[in-house]
Amino acid sequence: MQTFKLTLEYDGSKFSGWQQQINARTVQGELIEAARAILRAEIDIQGAGRTDAGVHALAQVAHIKLRTPAKLSPADLLRELNQRLPSSIAVIDLELAPARFHARHDAVSRGYFYQISTRKTALAKRYVWWVKEPLDVGKMQQAAALLPGRHDFAAFHSPDPSKPGESTIVAVESAEVAVDDHLIVFRIEASHFLWKMVRRLAGTLVKLGGAKREITLEQFRDLLAGSPSPKELDIAGWTAPASGLFLEGVRYS
Repeated sequence: MQTFKLTLEYDGSKFSGWQQQINARTVQGELIEAARAILRAEIDIQGAGRTDAGVHALAQVAHIKLRTPAKLSPADLLRELNQRLPSSIAVIDLELAPARFHARHDAVSRGYFYQISTRKTALAKRYVWWVKEPLDVGKMQQAAALLPGRHDFAAFHSPDPSKPGESTIVAVESAEVAVDDHLIVFRIEASHFLWKMVRRLAGTLVKLGGAKREITLEQFRDLLAGSPSPKELDIAGWTAPASGLFLEGVRYS
């Protein structure tokens, strides 16, 4: 068995997410098609995380496993893949890895960030969520400071049909809200993420910082403790658009 470790960046705007699907264009599907055409062999390609439709990545990690060693060097394979992949996907690093390396199982944590724009932007529309109302960044920062640690994110996820009975407990390593010119950036690193968890957290932070105060800091704290969501809180309806979300990186031991 030969294993390659790949690091990729991609613009997810025109893809139905990472995971290969029937009758849908996905990042994994494009990578599998390109790798098979180059290597002409049965391969296994897995990613560290399954980004949703429209979500981007700066440093997604994947592996390619072959039963028969490839005749191409890592540098040659990187070049060949980039020639075949669409312009919205780029392999930025490719190296030989231990045969047992698994991009998803061996990952210690994943990091995401979400970009909220406080003004209309002509050039970055596909990569931000433009929120027109004024936001209290201080309130949002107070809420983000509550996230590190082990919490029950049942209120902030959508059940994943492929993972029945999945635990909603997640260990968050770090979280913060920062301001960079007209951008408000929500950054979070955790052991793993539940389906739609980051987008629902981002949407809830916006509601918490908005003038209407549709959720309070105390209610946010209660939700992290696993308390049932009050009827007046429409967290599913507050899910932030996919356009502002980026997989920033994957950490390994």
